[in-house]
Amino acid sequence: MLIVPEALIADLVSAQDAYDAVAATFAAMARDQAYNFPVVREALGEGRQYGFKSGLDRAGGMLGVKAGGYFPGNMARGITNHQSTVYLFDPDSGRPTAMVGGNLLTALRTAAASALSIDRLARREARVLGMVGAGHQAGFQLRAAARVRQWDRVIGWNLHPEMLPKLAEVAAELGLPFEAVPLERMAEADAIITITSSPAASLMAGHVRAGTHLACMGTDTKGKQEVETALVAKARLFTDEVAQSVTIGEAQHAMAAGLVAAGDITPLGAVLTGADAGRRSAEEITLFDGTGVGLQDLAVAAVAVARARERGLGIEVAL
Repeated sequence: MLIVPEALIADLVSAQDAYDAVAATFAAMARDQAYNFPVVREALGEGRQYGFKSGLDRAGGMLGVKAGGYFPGNMARGITNHQSTVYLFDPDSGRPTAMVGGNLLTALRTAAASALSIDRLARREARVLGMVGAGHQAGFQLRAAARVRQWDRVIGWNLHPEMLPKLAEVAAELGLPFEAVPLERMAEADAIITITSSPAASLMAGHVRAGTHLACMGTDTKGKQEVETALVAKARLFTDEVAQSVTIGEAQHAMAAGLVAAGDITPLGAVLTGADAGRRSAEEITLFDGTGVGLQDLAVAAVAVARARERGLGIEVAL
């Protein structure tokens, strides 16, 4: 088994690698060549969450699990709040093949999924990007969005506005003007990324104009909510996996209220394979519910392992 430490990941996996891996994963899911196992998520108290995401990709020859969660006290310890590790197994024998640091990989694959949705579902003339949330993941989201589209400017909102200057620094790094705005001004955006850990909706239907694409990336647990149900109900819905969208994703609340059904939600993989046309009009609001699936983690971890083996990196151990 090869151990690939977290410290090696940045030199092994690029944002483009993550984009390509996630796109291939979504396509394999749409062709029924890959599937995710049921997610296990547990609240540990004091905001801590821990769980497992796993799956099998027959097309890519990958079987594995990501274990980890969110520990809000970690910043005071000098480590990131999100902690995870990916374990890969031989799908034929079940023998463990790799253990991979999953923190950066999680950020890269989440941003890649968001960027994929923007590239395939936002209007071609989209020029203003809105950011709701300014935590650790937000910078990855902004960089990924800038790789797939050309933006004229970025507007941002965060519950704690003192965090917005860090996001402004990322925008400056990309050569984009940035402005902190109240939520009402999100109506100026052509595409909006929400990346918060909120238990209550912040983005309302009145904050979004016709023709906007939403990439809702923060809701991955029962009880979380970034977008009000009225906005979910009026949008055309896409997701990484329907089963997760209606149980732990952004659609869970609209589903519980009887405003949407599972059949109303289209897997993004269907758009990638051409089975679904995606956006149908310039006025349509599209919403991608990015719940985060285990197969994404396996795909980016497999890239890290392949690169590490090519370069003679990592720690080989016999179990």
